[in-house]
Amino acid sequence: MKCAMCATNKCYKKNKDCSDTKERALDEYIDDKRKMHYVSSSIEEAYYMKVTRIEEVIIFAKKMGYQTLGIAYCIGLQNEARILSKILSKDFIVHSVCCKIGGVDKSVLELPKLKPDEKESMCNPIGQAMELNNCNTELNLAVGLCIGHDILFNEYSEAPVSTLIVKDRVLSHNPAGALYSDYYLRDAKK
Repeated sequence: MKCAMCATNKCYKKNKDCSDTKERALDEYIDDKRKMHYVSSSIEEAYYMKVTRIEEVIIFAKKMGYQTLGIAYCIGLQNEARILSKILSKDFIVHSVCCKIGGVDKSVLELPKLKPDEKESMCNPIGQAMELNNCNTELNLAVGLCIGHDILFNEYSEAPVSTLIVKDRVLSHNPAGALYSDYYLRDAKK
């Protein structure tokens, strides 16, 4: 599939199916998956261009009947996680877990260090997921987890995960900014 290169977008404009996934995918929209999809579509319909992503999360979690939310965050975004936790705590039980949970030195797993001669705690995305699993969270939010760490967290989380903030240290956590930069794109195409 190379949908990004499609010039016609017939699936969007005319409900045409150019793959063989339609029936297989439709068979998967049952029970909680169907409810989640319905709630998502109802939020899009009612709030399109009217609310922030954080407000969408709150509406979504309420409509899904969730009571307990988790935040897995990078230590570099602790302030953002604190603010988010306060906002969400108005409506939900909120558990938050820092990426450095466990305080395991990187040398234990022979991981590269920013400063090789110093102690440096590793990020522990599997530990974050385990801790939130122990809290019986119903929805987890990823806040600035590193690439790879986010993948491990998503894999080990028993609750569904939505990424609220993607880490991009260079672009103030806005990785899409690179796609709008003529300077970046010029160099990326070389």
